[in-house]
Amino acid sequence: MKKSTIYTHTGDGGETGLVGGTRVSKADARIDLYGEVDELNARLGAVVAALGEQGPEATFLTRVQSALFDLGANLACEVADRSRFKLPGIAPGLVAEMESEIDRMDSALVPLKNFILPGGVPSAVAAHLARTGCRRVERLLISFGNETGEAAPAHALELLNRLSDHLFVLARWANHQAGQAETTWKP
Repeated sequence: MKKSTIYTHTGDGGETGLVGGTRVSKADARIDLYGEVDELNARLGAVVAALGEQGPEATFLTRVQSALFDLGANLACEVADRSRFKLPGIAPGLVAEMESEIDRMDSALVPLKNFILPGGVPSAVAAHLARTGCRRVERLLISFGNETGEAAPAHALELLNRLSDHLFVLARWANHQAGQAETTWKP
């Protein structure tokens, strides 16, 4: 039987390798950060599945998932090595495309006058969960930069900030498409 290449035993001692070969603790802030990017990517996959994997919304989110892989690859590489490995960056036009998608979906919605509670149909719930994970990644990326002095990869903060907006509007849009009323916050 052929031995799988999925396990290497190299991380069994609590360390992992960065793209450039440096070994670091699996508890390192960099590992935590790109692990959260990976979790966000999985949450986007859940949104795509809940949307039925059809239509422009799911197709666009799949493109965003690829951009998150690009971000994760850059975060898994020491800054000095990024140009050596020619890692893909976040396409500068992706944020503008995301804004167009937000505008398209938002045009079908009633303007908000109150805060709404996360919920509704499964695709809306998945979008709200992805949105909160996106905000966590954004906070961690800023914190990592503050602690290490390392600049975020180009367009990463804009992407994350706009993605959380996109997911909020997508959740509202999904509820609207399904005829599901939004629940307003009652303080």
